[in-house]
Amino acid sequence: MLKQRIYVNVVGFSDVERHALNTVFRLSAERDVRYAPWVPSDAKGDTPVLMNAEVALVDGDSAEAVLSQAKALPIGQRLIWVGSDPPDHAWRVWQRPMRWAEVLHDLDAVFAARQADSGFLDFDVTSPQPLFLDSGEQVPDLPRALLVGAKGSDLLALRTSLNAVGVNEFDETDVTDFAAELIGRNKYCCGVFNLDEAHLDAWALSRLFADRHPQAMTLGITHQAGPLAAWWKKRLMRHETQKTGVNALLGLPLQAGELAQCMERLR
Repeated sequence: MLKQRIYVNVVGFSDVERHALNTVFRLSAERDVRYAPWVPSDAKGDTPVLMNAEVALVDGDSAEAVLSQAKALPIGQRLIWVGSDPPDHAWRVWQRPMRWAEVLHDLDAVFAARQADSGFLDFDVTSPQPLFLDSGEQVPDLPRALLVGAKGSDLLALRTSLNAVGVNEFDETDVTDFAAELIGRNKYCCGVFNLDEAHLDAWALSRLFADRHPQAMTLGITHQAGPLAAWWKKRLMRHETQKTGVNALLGLPLQAGELAQCMERLR
């Protein structure tokens, strides 16, 4: 099948959510159906898209949502609404926290609905089937962890602590795009994100990981929660990380006792 590009008009959303959306768009680049943000014809500094967006993804809690609903939707456009009080013509309604793993599935459903009568529909938008051995026995999933941005003695301490609780499979990276690819490809019981790495989009990655692996431990590590950080910085950091799906937080440098206690959650 020829590769198709679907344009999405994104209205509202926080910087963290937009980072996560951009990651989803980048992940679709190698697929038969690709998604890209739609740029209006009157935008400055970007190359506008001459056609209308096939999808409108609207943050219902934003001020821009009111303005967007004052205009009629272009013919054939589907509306995905995030938040409360959706309009009657909304095709999908999502609630926060958003599960980014479902974004591509619903966008594929938009494409499938549009192409159902065209003769070009030759893909399945359902979840992939589990892999089975020839004997009919299902292949077991080995516990696996993703380590993003961890270095030096902290990386060694993480490996050791994970081994101690039976997690012996690791993926390690300090590249945002590759981390996002791994999150979408593999099943993890734990993800560790160094929130201090400036060249990493660790905040968006941790949100993406938490949405893709809701049963896993999403661990943030940062000097802002370390022994030398002021109490108010620790409190602020815990508040901010909770909003991005991080359900465990440790200070840097990692302390052996705290790390071991945290990893006990994986047993």
